[in-house]
Amino acid sequence: MVIVIWFDLPLRIPAIDETALHSFKIIFLSLILEAFPFILLGVLVSSLLQVFVSDRMIQRLTPRQPVLGVLFGSLLGVIFPLCECGMIPVVRRLIRKGMPAYIGIVFILAGPIVNPVVYSSTFMAFRNTPALAYSRMGLALAVTITIGLLLYRYMRRNPLREHLPQSAMAQVVGPGHDADHSHAHPANRAQGRFTAILGHASDEFFEMGKYLIFGALLTALIQTSLPREALSGIGEYAWLSPIFMMGFAFLLSICSTSDAFVAASFAGSFNSDALLAFLVFGPMIDLKNTLMLLAVFRTRIVLTLIVLCFVLVLIGSYMFHVAVFT
Repeated sequence: MVIVIWFDLPLRIPAIDETALHSFKIIFLSLILEAFPFILLGVLVSSLLQVFVSDRMIQRLTPRQPVLGVLFGSLLGVIFPLCECGMIPVVRRLIRKGMPAYIGIVFILAGPIVNPVVYSSTFMAFRNTPALAYSRMGLALAVTITIGLLLYRYMRRNPLREHLPQSAMAQVVGPGHDADHSHAHPANRAQGRFTAILGHASDEFFEMGKYLIFGALLTALIQTSLPREALSGIGEYAWLSPIFMMGFAFLLSICSTSDAFVAASFAGSFNSDALLAFLVFGPMIDLKNTLMLLAVFRTRIVLTLIVLCFVLVLIGSYMFHVAVFT
């Protein structure tokens, strides 16, 4: 720019496609607005857990037997139907309070799929082929249970990153004290807890929000530049279409409550195994939540989860296709 001004050179800016720019803005804002309520709910639940739920209670309620623990984590989404964006701060808080890490990770993977809201939306989207709704729940459970047992067997160190933000509780009640055992006046204690909740929520919201915005920006750019007409021809290759649809789900980063309607729009171009792979892999691993996972968990565990989910969903979608749809 300095050289252009100094030598008085003509500045030519390439024309911007107004339609593409408009589509980019709509997609970017829709992703932010779609995820915003869930991430806000997630950080509020995380803050309430930190202030009102003791470590001892979490440890007492969590099953210690690995199979029961994996089932508990897989079905927790039935009770807490949160989006994947809102689950990550909640699970981080639960792990720090004593929940085994493999159970928390299973909850992150299964929760966005195995819940009544997602089942209802999938059933509505595929009313002519309801087996896809059942298969989505079944494959998600099979994949998450397998991953949970593998993590229990082979994960030996804390998967959380160590440079997590300091707890806002320490700023309110002081280091070395527990708010539940504070001898302050009830009014002051209530005010301290309310301040702690706001402090936790604001810290985690801004920490998670920056990754959400960056992920939504990349997703909007990819969706705007990817021609939809080029997708239909890929469905003709049976071995390639599930892989492509998993990659497509990763880049789209659509919330699990609405991705079934997107998948239904491809029903005429792709087989059931490709649609099932899209419906299961996308809510578990997408571009948006990968960035958020990397902010909370160690890089090695995140990469391991991506590979495990990819391989298990690919194999499982083919098996379900053979067993259910043929």
